[in-house]
Amino acid sequence: MSGLQVIAIDGSAGSGKSTLARGLARALGVPYVNTGVMYRALTLAALEAGIDPDDGAALAKLTRGLRFSLGKGSSPELEVEGSPPSPALESRWVEEHVSQVAKHPQVRELMRLSQRALGSPNAVVEGRDIGTVVFPDAPVKMFLTASADTRIERRAVERGEPDPTIGSALHRRDARDAIVNPFEPAPGADVLDTGRRTVSETLEAALAIVRTRLPEVAR
Repeated sequence: MSGLQVIAIDGSAGSGKSTLARGLARALGVPYVNTGVMYRALTLAALEAGIDPDDGAALAKLTRGLRFSLGKGSSPELEVEGSPPSPALESRWVEEHVSQVAKHPQVRELMRLSQRALGSPNAVVEGRDIGTVVFPDAPVKMFLTASADTRIERRAVERGEPDPTIGSALHRRDARDAIVNPFEPAPGADVLDTGRRTVSETLEAALAIVRTRLPEVAR
């Protein structure tokens, strides 16, 4: 393949980005880059180091010291400091602070440099500003949506039990995230409502989009 072959997937928390992106990357045999993991890794490192989530300069310095890479295999995934992402990255502690950490322009610029290096020349990359900022020239852009009830239900399944605080936490996360990245599709993006499809149906819809826009990739 020649040129940029990035598939950019954006959407809000709980919209199914990770499930689709991982499945799509495996189906195509290309790397999978979860940029949310990168911000979560920074958040956990900052909290453990006692760094104020509002201290952009200190967070930027910490970002420069983090090492992100791709693992091995036919569809390598993101690793943090040479290891798969820790389950601690999904903790409520991290969840409550990740948007606060990710809001700083100097942090986002450093992260984008790493994301572009990881995603080029071909990968499935998911996040919130992949199609708009990180890879605005990506030949395939998808924007995932789902109702609030669907996203809350998914979060409950992920945690293994109902939690009455999930809904309010998700709404707070949406509000914080929207300040940095308004929930709008990138120009030319295909919008997929994952709440109206099963996981396999969403993957098939995504593969159909790739076959149309990048037939040389989805053979």
